[in-house]
Amino acid sequence: MKYRFALTIFLALTSAQALAHSEKESTTPANGAVVEDVPETIGLRFTDGMRLTKVEMIYASSAPKTLEVSSQSGFLKEFSLPLISMGTGIYQIDWRGLGIDGHPMNGTFSFEVK
Repeated sequence: MKYRFALTIFLALTSAQALAHSEKESTTPANGAVVEDVPETIGLRFTDGMRLTKVEMIYASSAPKTLEVSSQSGFLKEFSLPLISMGTGIYQIDWRGLGIDGHPMNGTFSFEVK
């Protein structure tokens, strides 16, 4: 009886992990950060593999600028993308991608350069 219970718990936990979506773990700079200098790159880290399909930078009232993602193809957990320097102000980064489980994902983060 104990064996069946343990097996049931094990299967329930491993099944839940298999169905879990990849999530954004962190960004560099962190969301809401205030930095002194414009970073040369931005970073995105995910809990599982992600294929980024589009990343845009929005600065002030200018049109969104697409950041280069093609050099980092495949399902990766970490991405480092060159940032277009626009000087001081608030930078917003919008990203879209496909999780390794096949689900479309998107998100946004922002930071300020003083």
